[in-house]
Amino acid sequence: MAAFALLGPMRTNVYIDGFNLYYRLLKSNPPFKWLDLKSLSIAILGPQNQVQRIRYYTARVSGRFDPLAPARQQIYLDALRSVPEISIHLGSFLISKPWAGLVHPPQLRGGLIPAFMPPFPAVAKVWKTEEKGSDVNLASHLIFDAFRGDFEVAAVLSNDTDLVEPIRIVTRELGLPVGLLCPVAVPATGLANVASFVRHIRNQHLAASQFPDSIPGTSVNRPPSWR
Repeated sequence: MAAFALLGPMRTNVYIDGFNLYYRLLKSNPPFKWLDLKSLSIAILGPQNQVQRIRYYTARVSGRFDPLAPARQQIYLDALRSVPEISIHLGSFLISKPWAGLVHPPQLRGGLIPAFMPPFPAVAKVWKTEEKGSDVNLASHLIFDAFRGDFEVAAVLSNDTDLVEPIRIVTRELGLPVGLLCPVAVPATGLANVASFVRHIRNQHLAASQFPDSIPGTSVNRPPSWR
């Protein structure tokens, strides 16, 4: 990790990998899903950082497995749009049914081995969900904003190692600090090595950074299943 001392207040941009945040911290914690990203960024970074821009990267989810999921996501995006500093950048969400090789002998959830008799099939069709574009969009905006002098400090919320090289370009080639807002206990080594500093996201940060149940000045309300 590069050595860096924060000298506040510094103009700070925050870049958030929405799916990384969701699957690492929010999916299993519905009461935390009504998350105010500006409040979260300020809570983690502190007063030395003047958070001026937050870029949030996500994709429209499918209702194939949960018919109400797209509606809940739209409500959340509407809540985020009520915060002037937040911009939303959409990639795409793909669902496919590719052939995939089977572990032999086949296993069920929990490692149980069903009572199938060999010969076992070599492959089977599986559901595969992929989010496309967010990492490329995040990397592109991070480097572009750095080149145009849009920030003095950047912070990236992700643990995706695809972002190692764009962070390295900004910190090592352009000489601007980029912090890692880490959604896991131990950040990926490659990310930690190129980041200027690391901040860990704790449950107390999430709990203290929730939108009010009703967003003032709007008709947007927290989904009931997120209470």
